[in-house]
Amino acid sequence: MKPRWQKQRNRAMALVELLIVISVVVLLFALLVPLLIQSGPGPQHINCVSNLKEINLSYRIWEDDNNNKYPMSVSVTNGGALEQIAMGDVTDCYRVMSNELSTPIILICPEDKVHTYATNFNNDFNASHISYFVGVDADEAYPQRLLSGDDNFQINGNMAGSGVLSLSTNVPLEWAPGRHGDDPNRHFWTPPPTKFVGNIGYADGSVAQVSDSGLQSALQQTGVATNRLAIP
Repeated sequence: MKPRWQKQRNRAMALVELLIVISVVVLLFALLVPLLIQSGPGPQHINCVSNLKEINLSYRIWEDDNNNKYPMSVSVTNGGALEQIAMGDVTDCYRVMSNELSTPIILICPEDKVHTYATNFNNDFNASHISYFVGVDADEAYPQRLLSGDDNFQINGNMAGSGVLSLSTNVPLEWAPGRHGDDPNRHFWTPPPTKFVGNIGYADGSVAQVSDSGLQSALQQTGVATNRLAIP
């Protein structure tokens, strides 16, 4: 009889221990979630950076197969998007890289509350499915030129509009919520004295999060007097 009693006792103890562990996990979760929310950039920010890295990798793969030129520098007759991007048509630039991108879903920043996800690159694919600008003059030979990035910046206090922007190195740029919604607690926000921040990709494939001053500095380090960015 004793062995049976012992088994029952062990089973009861195991159940109590399991309940204690669950209670501790729930308590820790309740304590940690508010801290994670208050800590600033979170998973969505990580996803946005990840998207840009995938986009830049797609650019690099595409240019490896096209004489080390990005789609913006290759004529339409040769499978590129030179003529379209010169007119501000961002969609065709991304469409010619559809095989490398695999899915248009990565062209939407997870924080973007205005643009919408596309399911494919067919004729319905348009600028409303894109969150990122295209660096018209990006060239692998000039690593610091801008290749891609969040499109939510303003010039002299005015939100950047769709089409090709020709920006001098000293034009006053700064990030703004803009198309990505007006919630200052999203990933375009950091504690004072920095206000909004955004993500940009360089011609060497790297991605960085920069403040207003960082965005201005990036513009000045491209090596060209005028930077052309195509905004969706």
